[in-house]
Order: sequence, then structure tokens, then C-alpha cells
Amino acid sequence: MKFGILLSGCGVYDGAEIQEATMAMLAIKEAGHEYQCISLNKEQHHVINHLTGEEIDQRRNMMVESARIARGEVVEVKNISPADIDALVIPGGFGSAKNFSKWAFLGPEGEIDAEIKLLIVNMVNVGKPVCALCVSPVVVAKALEGSGISANMTLGSDQESSPYDIAGFNGGIEAVGAKAEMKTIKEILVDETNKIVTAPCYMMDANILEIRNNVKQAIEATISLA
Repeated sequence: MKFGILLSGCGVYDGAEIQEATMAMLAIKEAGHEYQCISLNKEQHHVINHLTGEEIDQRRNMMVESARIARGEVVEVKNISPADIDALVIPGGFGSAKNFSKWAFLGPEGEIDAEIKLLIVNMVNVGKPVCALCVSPVVVAKALEGSGISANMTLGSDQESSPYDIAGFNGGIEAVGAKAEMKTIKEILVDETNKIVTAPCYMMDANILEIRNNVKQAIEATISLA
């Protein structure tokens, strides 16, 4: 089978989370499958210095940045349809909440990019799995808002250490029609009805081995759904 990996740039603070993206690629290949990296041919919201956390006065394109992770092999999201892939994976990173949507600034009221929404909705409508890692369930929740589909998803657990407001994120996705469940870094959530897999990843305080295991769990579950 062939996965689409949807990248919002390159780097956790302003694009896709690099470790989650590459771990997904590795898990897909280890399972004997293929992937195609996908991105938006648009400017990302802003550029962050990942050493200092400060904003830089630069402008960068999501496709160009995503090509850093994809080693140049990336296609525009508008040129991908559910007929081209068997499953869709969306790594985390602030790009999901800044570039694909405006969740980082407006919460559940923030809009989602129309091209991203179309791909996700079409995948769900034809029954092909969507796997959202880390913060990316907010993108899936916004895409499905008003569709009548109430997906079960996780953004982590407030019962273990997290750098983020898990309860707040849960309230946000429920405000747009999803159902939130608590899961730790050792767990994933599989919504078999809607074929949506979610995994906390770096929403929790975790090391790279825990991230690798969590991503692998999610990819294996996605393959099972397909």
C-alpha cells in the first residue's frame, strides 16, 4: 500500500515535527509499504529560530521546507486525491496549528486551509484511513467540522507529564464535533468506525525511543484499518 505523508514545513515550531515525520517514514518502509510526501505550495505563517525560539524576519514556502524532510520528493496537495494513496499520515509540529489551520491563534474557531480540508474529508468519505500524530488531530477535527462525523481522537493525557494543556485541546476538538479520549505516550487511539488513528507523540514529555514506538504503533494500526 501507499501512504501520503502530509508535511506542513520543516521544524517543530513552525512546520512539521521532523522526528515524527521521519519515524513515520521508517515505520512504513519497515512494514513493506511505500509513501509519498505531500505539502502545500504556500508560505508558512512565520519562521522560528529553533535555537532561541524567537521569530525571524523571513518568509518560507511550505513545499520548499517540506522538501528538506522528503529529500526533494514532495508533491502539491492539490495534485493528490484518495485514488492516489491508501492512507494519509499527518505528523505533528506547530505547522498543523499555524500553517494548515489557525488553531494556534484562534483555537477551534480558527479556519482550516481549504485544500487540506478537502483531502482529509475525501479520504474519510471513501473509507481510507487517516493517521494524525501529536497535535494534528486538531486539523482532522476542523476538517470534519459540520460533516456529521464525530471522530474519536486523542491528544494525550493530563494524567502524565505534558508541556501542553491537554484538557484545553480536548475541549477544543469537542467544540467542533469530535470526541476526545485520554491516552499516554504508550498508547494510541483507533476509531474503527471512521478509520482514524491518533497518537500523542510529542504532546507528552517523551524521549525519541518513546516517540518511535508510539509512531510505529500508529502506523501499524493504520495498515490494519486499510
